Amino acid sequence: MGFLPLLENNLVDYGSLIADGKSGVSGAGRQASVGTLFSETSGSFKAYGASGHRHIPEIKQGLELMQGDVVGLTFVPHLVPMVRGIEATLYAKLTAETVNSMSLEDIQTIYEERYKDEPFVDVLPLRSHPETRSVKGSNMCRIALHQQEDSDTIIVLSVIDNLVKGAAGQAVQNMNIMFGLDEVAGIEQIALMP
Repeated sequence: MGFLPLLENNLVDYGSLIADGKSGVSGAGRQASVGTLFSETSGSFKAYGASGHRHIPEIKQGLELMQGDVVGLTFVPHLVPMVRGIEATLYAKLTAETVNSMSLEDIQTIYEERYKDEPFVDVLPLRSHPETRSVKGSNMCRIALHQQEDSDTIIVLSVIDNLVKGAAGQAVQNMNIMFGLDEVAGIEQIALMP
């Protein structure tokens, strides 16, 4: 969802997208493994699957459906010492045409327009820093845009609860749509804070 408005509007070089994902230990599934025990991950932070991750093909497939062409993607997931949640920091180089004709505020407007009718996507104010705790237990995705000074790279920050939006909540949302039900039926709960 973080890349979608950029790809739909041909704003970036889609041959060199970068996704840097940070996931809680529940993202590794339920299988027993010493590396995903919370006592082993607590106080630590590590990358995994840097040479190739099992989700790269499906991520690329989704991006290519959005773009209508083959995309280049570098995806590196990281394991962080928390139970649930995913924070993705996405990087995309703006095309020369975009750099010369649009400001970050213009791109923010594109995101706000794209997601204004999506009940589970919250485009935060420009330069916000979304936190995984703000989506815990909800089907919400929060997105924020950044661009560093004198840079042609846009940075998209995105957070979800991997056990709801990344799994069960997404499944219920899709089922609701498939069966002609209200898209938000059964999954409107607010995040569990704190």
